[in-house]
Amino acid sequence: MLANIPLSTMLEKYQTGIMKAKDARMRTTAEILRSMRILKLQAWEMKYMKKIEGLRKVESEWLKGFRYSQAGIVALFWASPAIVGAITFSACLFMGVPLTAGRVLSALATFRILQDPIYGIPDLIGVFSETKVSLHRITKFLDDEEIDAGAVSRCVTGNEMSIAVGIYDACFSWDSCTMKPTLFVNQVELMRGSKVAVCGQVGAGKSSFISCILGEISKISGTVQVNGSMAYVAQTAWIQSGKVQDNILFGKLMDRQRYDTVLAACSLIKDLDNFSHGDQTEIGERGINLSGGQKQRIQLARAVYQDADIYLLDDPFSAVDAHTGSHLFQKTVLYVTHQLEFLPAADNILVLENGAIVQAGRYEDLVMSGANFSKLIGAHFNALKNVEYANQAETMEKDFMESDSDLQEEKGEVQDHLLQLVHSNVQRGSKDYKQLVQKEERETGKVDSEVYWSLATAVYGGSLVPLLLLAQILFQALQILSNYWMAWAVPVNSDERLKVSNKILLGVYLGLAAASALCIFSRSFLLAFIALKTAEKFFVNMLQSVFHAPMSFFDATPAGRILNRASTDQSALDLDVCNRFATLIFNIIQLAATFVVMSQVGWQVLGLFIPIIGFCVWLQQFYIVSARELARLVGIRRSPLIHHLSESIAGVATIRGFNQEIQFISTNMELIDCYCRPLFHNFAAMEWLCLRLNVISSCTFMFLLLLVVNLPPDRVNEGIAGLAVTYALGMSQLQYSIVWNLCNLENKIISVERILQYSCLPSEAPLVVDNNNPPTGWPWAGTIMLKNVQVRYAPHLPLVLRNITCTFLAGQKIGVVGRTGSGKSTLVQVLFRIVEPEAGMVIIDDVDTSQIGLHTLRSRLSIIPQEPTLFEGTVRENFDPLMQHTDYEIWEAIKKSQLSDVIRSKNEGLDSPVSENGENWSVGQRQLVCLGRALLKKTRILILDEATASVDTATDCIIQNTLQSEFTDCTVITIAHRIQTVIDSNCILLLDNGMVSEFGPPQLLLRDKCSLFAKLVSEYTRRSSTPFES
Repeated sequence: MLANIPLSTMLEKYQTGIMKAKDARMRTTAEILRSMRILKLQAWEMKYMKKIEGLRKVESEWLKGFRYSQAGIVALFWASPAIVGAITFSACLFMGVPLTAGRVLSALATFRILQDPIYGIPDLIGVFSETKVSLHRITKFLDDEEIDAGAVSRCVTGNEMSIAVGIYDACFSWDSCTMKPTLFVNQVELMRGSKVAVCGQVGAGKSSFISCILGEISKISGTVQVNGSMAYVAQTAWIQSGKVQDNILFGKLMDRQRYDTVLAACSLIKDLDNFSHGDQTEIGERGINLSGGQKQRIQLARAVYQDADIYLLDDPFSAVDAHTGSHLFQKTVLYVTHQLEFLPAADNILVLENGAIVQAGRYEDLVMSGANFSKLIGAHFNALKNVEYANQAETMEKDFMESDSDLQEEKGEVQDHLLQLVHSNVQRGSKDYKQLVQKEERETGKVDSEVYWSLATAVYGGSLVPLLLLAQILFQALQILSNYWMAWAVPVNSDERLKVSNKILLGVYLGLAAASALCIFSRSFLLAFIALKTAEKFFVNMLQSVFHAPMSFFDATPAGRILNRASTDQSALDLDVCNRFATLIFNIIQLAATFVVMSQVGWQVLGLFIPIIGFCVWLQQFYIVSARELARLVGIRRSPLIHHLSESIAGVATIRGFNQEIQFISTNMELIDCYCRPLFHNFAAMEWLCLRLNVISSCTFMFLLLLVVNLPPDRVNEGIAGLAVTYALGMSQLQYSIVWNLCNLENKIISVERILQYSCLPSEAPLVVDNNNPPTGWPWAGTIMLKNVQVRYAPHLPLVLRNITCTFLAGQKIGVVGRTGSGKSTLVQVLFRIVEPEAGMVIIDDVDTSQIGLHTLRSRLSIIPQEPTLFEGTVRENFDPLMQHTDYEIWEAIKKSQLSDVIRSKNEGLDSPVSENGENWSVGQRQLVCLGRALLKKTRILILDEATASVDTATDCIIQNTLQSEFTDCTVITIAHRIQTVIDSNCILLLDNGMVSEFGPPQLLLRDKCSLFAKLVSEYTRRSSTPFES
């Protein structure tokens, strides 16, 4: 017993290490799952898979220490009855205490009674240490620093006050530890009903300015006063999983008239008409089945529907038109924008630079003043000069304006193919088509025997299992022999002599006890080895299967389902499942050994056991039908809880901005209740079983005792009869333990079943085709030929791309335009083989891309994606994840990406930390990092997918100039919402309904005033001079 304290401390140390390592692995896994699309586009997924494997290796080292320590503890406690018996009998002989059958059998009976509780001590120690570590982690989390609720003085009912927002002599910092100032504000007052614009270059502090009003950034000094209710639209759209309607209402009651008005104001009517289930369409995780413009419009509609007093809009104007502005009339609106055409409508403009307001005033005054604002607006006017010759284009007819609104507003589409999946039935509210995200797959009925077989044969084909069983059988046999030896050798009373000498009696017993202890140590460490290897193999198989899965799997599968398997289910396999499996087998061997001992008394014993065992099996079968499904429900109900928690963390600024914390806490509690209901019933069902098994065990022992007592004295040796009764004491517990472990194993094996579901996912094409690798310098020119390319995303869905045939000549700059769902992003995905064509072919420099490996193709192409992604790590790792470039080359790319000053200002330089998801970098800076990656990679083909959507016009111009100088001889395909970005292209490809509508030089297309491209240019120039409100 004294050993419990140091043993518990040792296991606690390992449990702490396991949990910390698991946290690091799960944090990285979650980050990678969020960014899987960019990893596949860049051919980085294997690099990041190795990163997870490295983190798992660290976790495995802690697991190894825990399992082997636990194996030693188990062996010690399992061997303790034999060790204690040897010490006790040795002491009796040395002290001259006569050993009689009564004394020996009483001692053995005592040891048997204590044996099962002693066997349970290692599990108890493990549970205790795990509980202690978990409580410590929870305490540490609860003690973490929270945001200062008093940093912003809020007066929700203060909508009658003339000042809506006031900031006075304030200083703010994102780094709460060092309190290094990020933002300075001397005095700013936003008058009620005013429209205030915030502009500035990338990294100037625009989003930080909105955050200081929201209270999301630490306040060092000063005063912030907010009078009235707020609504917030984030720069990176945050969309909840669930129905479109629920995202817009966001906890508010339905007001149908206002709801319809908001839909019209935010240009969502056409989108909803195209959705298969209208506003009841289920949105996938992170809005995966929505385009960038649709996500922005939905979150804008969410803000407008709140009817708040103050609106904080962080660069949402890809989704805002003049009609939307009219619905914000007489409201206080603070908006950050890179689209400077919206500035003239502002009552006041704030120009930020290096975290401080350097200019403030009306548009006309700032233009006249020169300095910083002139640089910004000058770049915008220069861009407009490139398209001003289209200003005289004919006014577009109304119906085209409506159908083309997506061209005006869309920030980019994340996935056209998912839009097709959801929008294939254009009848609003139709129920004929399934939602994108389906309920989690759930097996029913009995767990397949192959699951058990997979578990048993995971390590060396199961060749170690017979050795494990042999060790347990030998342990049991030697333990029985040692007890049998003592029962046979000692006399019935003290008047009789021992049948052997004291030395032989003690020597044989000690030898048998030592051999049994050796067997149990061998069994324990062999089980630990098998369990570790099994868990590792299942983890690696699942990891490789998930990373090789096509992108469509990640689009339709919430990350919570994958994380649930990688955390909870994997932990069950790491620490519990193999133990349950082995314990069940060991108990069966123990029960069989007990039968052997009992049969020495009389065959009648077997006649009693057969019906009892039959009844126990019937009871187990009756129980397991419900328990199995309850265990599956527990696993399934856990995923939404994890998903909601991670989703809430991602949108915490929006939730707090709308003052919806209580609603989300309530939803979280409801999900916890949904999870706990089947969990409670699972425990209750187990207790139901335990009660009945205890009753059966007690009755069994009573009948056995009556049988032994009533046997004729000459039929059996008294010592053997006593030994049989001793084993009968533990037999009832063994029956109970077998049924309990069998049921518990079937509950726990559900985790293995769930892991196996994700270990055999459909795989992408091979990453490398050894016998068909293009030359090292391929593509050497950059010519892209698309021949009759047809794409659909499921056999029952219509074509997304229809007979696309065109050629992009080497070195050409191609601009791709088209409304939402026209196929722009699908075209990009076809080039990278994220989706495979149903017919036709893509040929790059005389190589059919369908015949080469995916990594071979993707590593030879470059892309600057719509949604910039940074990973936790360092600046160097984010620019060059594969570590293929020197520091000099990285610094050159940083300089050309306009990030040199930002990174040099950090003490660590290239080793400067990047937080999870790049949260310590602005969205615009993240986009410039993506530009730097492309400059380092510098392939002959570059795709820009809305690459400059998050930067100001001046920075956009710098980026375009950088691309023109650095990719002069490269083929550049640009998908952009800014006309000036594509107006200088050699060719314009306009897609409509998955077909090539127009293709040719922009000058040629603009000559035809009726062409769609000409109308698009005309609308852009018209909108650039349209006030924000009408």
